[in-house]
Amino acid sequence: MKEKKLDRYDIMDVCLLAGKIMLESGAETYRVEDTMMRIAASFGIKTSHSYVTPTGIMFSLETSEPTKTKLIRISERTTDLKKVTLVNSVSRQISQGQLQLEEAYDALETIAESNVAFPLWVQLAAASISSGCFLIMFQGQWLDFIPAMLAGGLGFLALVYFHRIIPIKFFAEFTASLTIGTLSLLFVTIGVGSELDKIIIGSVMPLVPGLLITNAVRDLMAGHLLSGLSKGAEAFLTAFAIGAGIAVVFTLL
Repeated sequence: MKEKKLDRYDIMDVCLLAGKIMLESGAETYRVEDTMMRIAASFGIKTSHSYVTPTGIMFSLETSEPTKTKLIRISERTTDLKKVTLVNSVSRQISQGQLQLEEAYDALETIAESNVAFPLWVQLAAASISSGCFLIMFQGQWLDFIPAMLAGGLGFLALVYFHRIIPIKFFAEFTASLTIGTLSLLFVTIGVGSELDKIIIGSVMPLVPGLLITNAVRDLMAGHLLSGLSKGAEAFLTAFAIGAGIAVVFTLL
């Protein structure tokens, strides 16, 4: 009997670890719930229930014994779709019977502890280039391409730096947009840039919460109202922080 109970709790640990990694990496609520229930079913638990919000996961297994429920807290969320893909791969291997319980847990622990994100210089280069490309997409002039690249890259660098100092997203995003607005105004003032509005619009695009908005709409459409509304609120706060930072610059003009 003790061995059976241990197996049930081990299965829950595997499911919760998979769900935690996915939720912290920016996965949609329905994907997290579906993955957890599929893993449980692959290990012989026909009925399981999961309740996922952006800040926590509750998961229970229905067996012949009393129902077991566990809760874990999610305190940090980011965007790391590579980890979501890796967890999905482990889930498929479990479904196909290629991984046993301990092997699955070890594989998920390895994913959780790994750092698969691109190096900071690659992220910085991507933010810079995308800022310039967004400027052109919004019908800006090629003369402003370099100023937009510099403003967008330094704004992204400010976002990363201030988030490490004070782990409050609103403050980091506000400071990053303030940096972008100040640099854009400086470039136009000294004659390096010509269209202030296009430079600012192109430069703030790497800060825009596109994934959050998409997941919020997807969760609302799937009936996950609490998750959808909370993600929508988080996206609204990010958009407000960006707008507030730019507004401060225009107020000082």
